[in-house]
Amino acid sequence: MPKILLTNDDGVYSAGIRAAYRSVQDIGEVTVCAPSMQQSGVGRSISIFEPLRINQATINDMNVYAVGGTPTDSVILGIFAVMKEMPDLILSGFNIGENISTDTITTSGTIGAALEGASYGIPAIAVSIQAKEEKDKFDDNWEYDHDFEVAVKIVNRIAKNVIKFGLPEHVDLLNVNIPHQVKENTEIEITRLARKVFRTAVEERHDPRGKPYYWIAGDLIMEEEKGTDVHAVSQKGHVSVTPISLDSTSPIDFSEIEHLL
Repeated sequence: MPKILLTNDDGVYSAGIRAAYRSVQDIGEVTVCAPSMQQSGVGRSISIFEPLRINQATINDMNVYAVGGTPTDSVILGIFAVMKEMPDLILSGFNIGENISTDTITTSGTIGAALEGASYGIPAIAVSIQAKEEKDKFDDNWEYDHDFEVAVKIVNRIAKNVIKFGLPEHVDLLNVNIPHQVKENTEIEITRLARKVFRTAVEERHDPRGKPYYWIAGDLIMEEEKGTDVHAVSQKGHVSVTPISLDSTSPIDFSEIEHLL
């Protein structure tokens, strides 16, 4: 049977990871290794200055390895300490909150975990569910109110095909984003990354002693060019599937930058 490593960045108690487990439990042997608590926004961060611990638990009949670290830590420990072999597939998700545009491709712990697995040559899928409200992305998602059943079916089909056929050359990861109101007949669109999804802003506030402190904030960009993930999910309500490569080298002719050297 195929061996599947399941992780996320919302933590082992998230409703999203339980839904992700349902999406692949009939495909192969699933090992769940994920952060013990919320780790959104840490990207591909690795813990190199402190030891890591793993605790085993059973959550809703799902056996999990809870890692006291980041999503990337969870993948590393999942492969080299728990499974002690390379899985046939990495599934990271279901993240509560969409991960679209170049803003999230480098900051999302969900995608960071998938990229870590992909770096070993393992086919990887990152899956995110569009949040109904922004606050939902960072709340305790143990009982997140969402009907995951259509999303489970979509990911089940994609995962089966990735295991069967593999990913095309130059594709290391499929970044899947599913709209909140997804239905059985919702269109699936192959997309490219939009440039941004946040209008970044900084709020300055003051503590009781008058000293300033800051919140990084900003509004969502809801409109982008046709063909982008933002346009597909936010404007059309489609499922977005974006093929991602680990190689971030610009595809230009190198002679174009010789005058800069």
